[in-house]
Amino acid sequence: MQKEKLREVRKRKGITQQQIADIIATDVSNYSRKESGDVGIRKDEWEKIARFLEVPVEEIYEEEDFRQINHFDNNSNSNNIGSVSGNFYCNVPEFLLESQRELIEFLKKENKRLEAELTVLKKKR
Repeated sequence: MQKEKLREVRKRKGITQQQIADIIATDVSNYSRKESGDVGIRKDEWEKIARFLEVPVEEIYEEEDFRQINHFDNNSNSNNIGSVSGNFYCNVPEFLLESQRELIEFLKKENKRLEAELTVLKKKR
């Protein structure tokens, strides 16, 4: 179920999907899926979007169509995970993903450094 009210207000105010995605800490492709109705929008996200657009939540809110969206939400702070046609989406902020990528690269380098150090120590024995 497309979020026509949300889309109309966003466009009327000259706000991009990227700007809204930044407000709810997600990437623009995930926000696009939310606005098109493929992925559910959590209550706290509706509230953030309404504040950003400077409108009451009631002006943009539209019910989720749970016949299309399987919504699993353990608590209000959890990520929204929806399944549509067998595809799974997880609302993980891009900055968290990037920090994990950086950590993985650091750990790979550290692992190589420690392997080299171990090799040197073994040769000294």
